[in-house]
Amino acid sequence: MIKLSVVIITLNEEKNIGRCLSSVQEIADEILVVDSLSTDKTKEICESFKVRFIEQKFLGYIEQKNFALKLATHEYVLSLDADEALSEELRNEITKIKLNFSANGYKFNRLTQYNGHWVRHCGWYPDEKLRLILKSKGQWSGNNPHDCLNVEGSVIHIKGNLLHYSYNSISSHVQQTIKFSEIEAVTLFSKGKRASIMKLVTRAPFQFFKDYFLKLGILDGRYGFVICYINALYVLLKYAKIIDLEKAEIN
Repeated sequence: MIKLSVVIITLNEEKNIGRCLSSVQEIADEILVVDSLSTDKTKEICESFKVRFIEQKFLGYIEQKNFALKLATHEYVLSLDADEALSEELRNEITKIKLNFSANGYKFNRLTQYNGHWVRHCGWYPDEKLRLILKSKGQWSGNNPHDCLNVEGSVIHIKGNLLHYSYNSISSHVQQTIKFSEIEAVTLFSKGKRASIMKLVTRAPFQFFKDYFLKLGILDGRYGFVICYINALYVLLKYAKIIDLEKAEIN
């Protein structure tokens, strides 16, 4: 049976980290937490689970996760966020894989809870995530704050859900949307991405139409409408900020 490192990055995750750690205890041969200098009880909770706890000033979402990946002791790594946990079915599947790790990576669906509601549409499910990899074949990439784990070679999709305990209120979703849209706009602008009034006017309404109607957000009830509306707001804010950055550069 292979040995598996579970790697998690944290920042003030006292409300989530215990659930995450409990869900991986049975399958982990090492649990590594890389913490961005939390000021709450995150460290205390982690130490009660006897994890390997390393403090590192935040480098950026992608950079921090690659830093943590390199520190994993074992060649086989499961990477999670603190607000995620393994379902029983997914944990059982990973247990089987430990007996025969036949691919370079394994992906599975992520199911998100939003203010107590499990979201099954809106473009949020099935939300495939590649998280279980042969370390030497993978690394994190993408555009901050939207990181993704890539791997060279074969990838297999397995059963079970990664449970994502996201927003416990609409206001927290809006606040995160403002924060993340700002980060992505700056990242994209630094890479040469530019926007236009046409994109500003058209992309947000299209995002809502796609998520609410084409991806059946309408079936998620009132929260489906709220999620799709805020998804569209994210797009609007991102392009508006890119335009602001362009103007600031010219001036």
